[in-house]
Amino acid sequence: MITTAIRVARVGSAAELAAAVLLTLAFPALMVAALVPSVPAFVAAAAVTYLADHYLHRKGSYLVNRLSKVRAGLSIRFLIRQLLLVLLLSRLDLSDSVIFYSTVACFIAFYGLQAPHGALVTLIRNRRRLPVATRNVDLASRIRIPDAPPRVLLHRSAEKVLHLDLFAVVGILLAAGTGNTTVGVIGIVLTLVLAAAYDLALAPYVRGERIPPNAEKVLAAVDDWLREYRPGTVLYFSGSKDSAYQVNMWLETMEQLDSTPLIILRERTIMERLAPTTVPVICVPGGVHLMNMDLSSVRVALYAANVGKNIHMLRVPTMKHVFIGHGDSDKIASVNPFSKVYDEVWTAGRAGRDRYAIADVGVRDDDIVEVGRPQLAPIRTRQGVPDGRMPTVLYAPTWEGWDDNPGNTSLVLAGENIVRALVQADPPVRVLYKPHPFTGMVSPQAKAAHQRITALVEQAAAERAAALAVDAAAEATAEAQAHARAELARIEARLAELTGSTEARDEAEATRDGLVDVERHQEIARLRTEWNAAYWRSFPAWEHRVISGAEPPLYDCFNVSDAMVSDISSVVSDFIASGKPYAVTDSAGLGAEEFKRQNTAVRAAVILSNSAAELGALLDAVRDPAADPLAEERAELKRYLLGPDEPRSIDRFNTAVANLALKAESRNLGQTARAAGAGADVEAGAEVDAEAEVEAGAAAGVDAEVVTEMADVLPGQPEGQGPVAG
Repeated sequence: MITTAIRVARVGSAAELAAAVLLTLAFPALMVAALVPSVPAFVAAAAVTYLADHYLHRKGSYLVNRLSKVRAGLSIRFLIRQLLLVLLLSRLDLSDSVIFYSTVACFIAFYGLQAPHGALVTLIRNRRRLPVATRNVDLASRIRIPDAPPRVLLHRSAEKVLHLDLFAVVGILLAAGTGNTTVGVIGIVLTLVLAAAYDLALAPYVRGERIPPNAEKVLAAVDDWLREYRPGTVLYFSGSKDSAYQVNMWLETMEQLDSTPLIILRERTIMERLAPTTVPVICVPGGVHLMNMDLSSVRVALYAANVGKNIHMLRVPTMKHVFIGHGDSDKIASVNPFSKVYDEVWTAGRAGRDRYAIADVGVRDDDIVEVGRPQLAPIRTRQGVPDGRMPTVLYAPTWEGWDDNPGNTSLVLAGENIVRALVQADPPVRVLYKPHPFTGMVSPQAKAAHQRITALVEQAAAERAAALAVDAAAEATAEAQAHARAELARIEARLAELTGSTEARDEAEATRDGLVDVERHQEIARLRTEWNAAYWRSFPAWEHRVISGAEPPLYDCFNVSDAMVSDISSVVSDFIASGKPYAVTDSAGLGAEEFKRQNTAVRAAVILSNSAAELGALLDAVRDPAADPLAEERAELKRYLLGPDEPRSIDRFNTAVANLALKAESRNLGQTARAAGAGADVEAGAEVDAEAEVEAGAAAGVDAEVVTEMADVLPGQPEGQGPVAG
């Protein structure tokens, strides 16, 4: 029941649900306490409302944010509590006392001070929201962007200023309970003085040198930087905050381009979630600002997603436009008819080309270029299982999706069967379970299955650890594991120092100070690589593991695994790069042949039913390469899906960029030549028309000089037409 209530209320935990319930019940309790009247009961109920409200805001609770939609927002809740306090004083027969009138006057003045506070906060935020946000772009040398107000003044400012009434409320309640008016007056004065001081602290940031430059100056500075930097290739991206991974997967590729790279984003939420990069980034939310931006040097624009805002860049004819996508699978999104608006579509291998041919959505075969998947470079190819090491099998199911299709994920129908068969395998294997980060977000059944699988893996790990506790080899590796854990702690401390040392800044400051420290960036990358290596050494090679979160990354899990079980998704296509055995679950029950016909990526896979009875074939292939009948098919499928190993994918990608840039340059030169030719033709035509006018004038008995003068001075006449022509 509690789980259902949490889901319905859309809160994150039982504690949040309890706080929401207490907040809801405390306000009626306040009213009852005021009517009784009872000062102690009022104090207790008021304390609950303050604490519950603060807790829910600190947690960013969905429920408390929705209260404003039913006219029970933050200001209303504070106002109700203050009105009930006035009611309490009245019921205590204090309506003719100094404390009563002081209370009424205090709350009126308090809300009077909140009006300028809200105006100041809004004005500061609006003025500090620049038309663009940037990273790795030198604007500081071109325009002056002042420091933001201290974060304590702007962060959750409405909640802070409203909570200043706490001094007055406490003082008034003490006065009501003890009869000491002085205490109440002191609390009232503190509340009003602090509220006024808050306004005065904000006021300097709306005048003088503390105001950031206007939009026109900022955009001019960006254009000046663009003319100096002269980007040749742009990665353009627009999407929701949850789609940031689609652009993040291309950052390393952009860093390796031979041409001068630039990333253009359209949403500030994407900018906030962008992974660290050395590539210059410009976030331009406004379509008009983007269309007026000086991108004259750009010759190639790359698009990772098909979205409506792409039109703002697609309209530029001086660059060539390419759809590169954000994954390679047989999903319908991989053959979106929108793709025909691009000059070229780049796919990983021949499979992508064939998909468009079969889908017949208007993308010409001549416009498709096979460039491989540069992101797959970290994936190591199969080396076989070294003697004496227990094989590792990765179970990486995808999530349930939005449409509740049983074929989306194996978790619900097959997940427990798969994991149970793996942990009970004989000879034994190690199981790594890495669920999709969205697992359980839509389906309660998927969430419950994930929890059961997690418990199953952890129980199997505990049983294996107990069985091998006295093993001599296990004792011999204990020291190495302890050393690895110590190394992990050292690396994590250094990473925290490098990534968490900067104070929180607003967007304008981040734009001003956003130049990357290359040495620091490289050190962070090196430390993360070392962390991944130390992580796998920090526990026995036979230990089952549940791996959640971003670290270690999926590709690192590929590299330590000897085989994988998964579902239809880009994870399967990526794993094929390793050449290792893999199995895919036919959760929808299509049958092996139909399943392979519909999904190219499973043609070299062991196809599992929901019972997972076919897992033996996968385990046989892992233990003995000679018992791997699908090895050749996997190699052929890898070439078909991802292209050849040589030349490297990043080299093919750079070649495709260079070739398309030449096409764009050729087109632009052609347009310039045609424009020049058209201008010459107009001039020649004008000379011929002028001669004809003179001849016509002479025929009419008018002097040639007069005809020429009149043609020159009469306004609004097209070239070659004079008043005597008719």
